[in-house]
Amino acid sequence: MNKEFLDALDELEREKNIPKEEIITAVETAVKTAYEKNFGGNTLVEVDRETGEVQVFLIKEVVEDPEDDENQISLEVARSYDPDYEVGDEMYFPIDPKDFGRIAAQTAKQIVVQKVKEAERQSTYSRLKDKQGTLVSGRIERINNGTIFLAIDNTEGILPVSEQVKTEHFNVGDRIKVFVMDVKDPNRPKASKNGPQVFFSRSHPGLVRELFKLEIPEIADGTVEIKGIAREAGSRTKIAVYSHDPDVDPVGACVGNRGSRVQNIVDELNGEKIDIIVWDEEPAVLISNVLRPAVVESVYIEENEQEKMAIAVVPEQQLSLAIGREGQNVRLAARVSGWKIDIKSREQLENSGFQFDEYEDVDEEKVAEAPEDAGTPAEEADEAAGE
Repeated sequence: MNKEFLDALDELEREKNIPKEEIITAVETAVKTAYEKNFGGNTLVEVDRETGEVQVFLIKEVVEDPEDDENQISLEVARSYDPDYEVGDEMYFPIDPKDFGRIAAQTAKQIVVQKVKEAERQSTYSRLKDKQGTLVSGRIERINNGTIFLAIDNTEGILPVSEQVKTEHFNVGDRIKVFVMDVKDPNRPKASKNGPQVFFSRSHPGLVRELFKLEIPEIADGTVEIKGIAREAGSRTKIAVYSHDPDVDPVGACVGNRGSRVQNIVDELNGEKIDIIVWDEEPAVLISNVLRPAVVESVYIEENEQEKMAIAVVPEQQLSLAIGREGQNVRLAARVSGWKIDIKSREQLENSGFQFDEYEDVDEEKVAEAPEDAGTPAEEADEAAGE
């Protein structure tokens, strides 16, 4: 080993992002393992960080009467080297690594290669772990029994069937955006020897969240905040947004000029409908917003440590609109707001024996303060048409 070896490690560090010190430590471990496996004894191996020179020392313990000549040396012999040696001290005898022979050298080489691969896998894992919870673009390499395998940063990731959207269909060679759902440590027990396992999703709500960050500058810079998101992949998403700047309309920022911004997101999701809602700290206003396009007449609130419950009163003719097809509208509304919502008409509520004094009756005028633009006009038209 020499200076050229250290220069090669510098290049490896640049190209593979593997720390030079990590490789040198692996070499020291490899040489120590190789010698002890083939020749026995206890050794110390050191690589000079400046010259690349390898120094190997056989370690022997100083004892009165040696019982293990391989690892022990008598006090009498030790003092022939240095009269200051005492029982319990250790003596270091230099060994020439060239004397290891072919077998030992091959063993050392195999261990170094293994350590380099482990370090490379760990480096890849660290890089990909930083991308967990974000959006990445990858090329579909193969499809096996419905499971899609994508190439991301020289690593093959998995898009399981359970994380795909039933209405979407892709082919080998397609480039698609996916949400990085999980990255498994390659050095965990029973881990794959091929490196870190990366799992992607096309159905996770985080995919929509990251698409909004990508397309809407006001969300990317924090002016507009995504407060809640609920998704039934392939069908509809409700996303609640809030503006930290009173001069910025959160819905308008997300929709864009003539709907251009939100349309880019809809196109990426292959036509999935998106309701953009104004978030409000006042529960009645929030619930009124999330149930649009239905008009909410009043809201009764009951909040305790276990759950947050609300009854939203809507006109009789808008019950089906508020509930949505197969309950989708109210289901998404409850998830995006964090409230358990029951939909009733005024007549239904009165006929049910509802105890009005047990609930906080929110003023209808306060509910009416809900912004008129909560939810995009195009989405309201879809709801009204029963789509």
